[in-house]
Amino acid sequence: MSGRKIFGTDGIRGQVNSWPVTPEMAMRLGMAAAAYFRRSEPRRHLVVIGKDTRLSGYMLEPALTAGFTAKGMDVVLFGPLPTPGVSMLTRSLRADLGVMISASHNGYQDNGIKLFGPDGYKLSDEAELAIEGLMSKGLDEDLAAPADLGRAQRVDDAQSRYVEIVKATFPRKLRLSNLRIVIDCANGAAYKVAPKALFELGAEVFPIGVDPSGFNINREVGSTDTRALVEAVHRYRADIGIALDGDADRVVLCDETGRIIDGDQLLGLIAQSWKAQGRLAKNAVVATVMSNLGLETHLKGLGVRLERTQVGDRYVVGRMMEKGINVGGEQSGHIVLSDFSTTGDGLVAALQVLAVMIETGRRLSEVAHVFDPAPQRLVNRPYKGGDPLARKHVQEAIAAAEKALGSRGRLLVRRSGTEPIIRVMAQAETDDLVHEAVDGVLASLDRD
Repeated sequence: MSGRKIFGTDGIRGQVNSWPVTPEMAMRLGMAAAAYFRRSEPRRHLVVIGKDTRLSGYMLEPALTAGFTAKGMDVVLFGPLPTPGVSMLTRSLRADLGVMISASHNGYQDNGIKLFGPDGYKLSDEAELAIEGLMSKGLDEDLAAPADLGRAQRVDDAQSRYVEIVKATFPRKLRLSNLRIVIDCANGAAYKVAPKALFELGAEVFPIGVDPSGFNINREVGSTDTRALVEAVHRYRADIGIALDGDADRVVLCDETGRIIDGDQLLGLIAQSWKAQGRLAKNAVVATVMSNLGLETHLKGLGVRLERTQVGDRYVVGRMMEKGINVGGEQSGHIVLSDFSTTGDGLVAALQVLAVMIETGRRLSEVAHVFDPAPQRLVNRPYKGGDPLARKHVQEAIAAAEKALGSRGRLLVRRSGTEPIIRVMAQAETDDLVHEAVDGVLASLDRD
């Protein structure tokens, strides 16, 4: 297996029971990851596994467990737990490896697997490539002796431990008393822990998206479909709406008027607040090439530098680690606050915004619109087979759009690392420039 063929920008992901999201792949992955992470010292080796609420989690979890135990690693099964909870508890329990079974914001028909090293960070490209190489070995190679097989056990306190960790990120002197909060858990991994944490911090909580069936994760709820959130904010006359995705590593907010607040605004607000408190490391924020030009302008006005990376929160985290920066994220709502977590945590990010509301005594609509976005348009175009971006007429259309934008805007055309879609995004000084650029590229993609 030369080159990363199984791992994408956020672990392994795809349609269930189609390669690579099959029981065989999961078992091979467990065996390969165990071989990669086993250390020479004479002790038991431990892997922790969390998952979201998809039905297919019941298929992938035992397959992974079989692979790990066959190689002599002990397994602790958390059950439904947000991705950031898995990363936190990987470190807390001194595990050799953490595993999250989730396809994040995708529908139930998809699933995926994310791996975390003993430091709680997602694996590097090099580590994933090495594990892929080990997956090609035979299933009967280098197995543990009968007396050295791993043991597997479920634990009951993982969710409570995560709740306590999350609550500890909120300023001790503050409470959420007198705040009415709608929390949309996307029928996903946070359906128990998010409402519990907010309630214990003093809020009046109105949960939605907390009835998982195995088939309804992210369906008409969550951060990728905020209609239910907006309706609930109006219905309950809430001060704020919080929408997580299926594994709760991303968040979008809704203010009391029903306006949606995306990840760029959250980055701008948190950076502004932390800089005022002297907490913003290196006077810098990390975002991706997808983030709005308005964020960059806003941060520049604060004397804060914006560092851009390719799309994917693992690349954001990598740059944060490299430069010693403690605030980063994506427009989609992955907000990484490295003072608290090694990966995006939607609930922790929302608590930082709630702290600003309480400390200033102002409504969310008054504090969360920190900059006027530059005109921007993003269109996702599905494709089947081949690489549409390799076609000559598509390349010519992209070049023409970039030339038309010139220094007045930006164009980004890329394949998703998690779904068979092409993302076409443009930002510019005017709406006309944005629409012309995107429409030109889309027309080329629609040609045979």
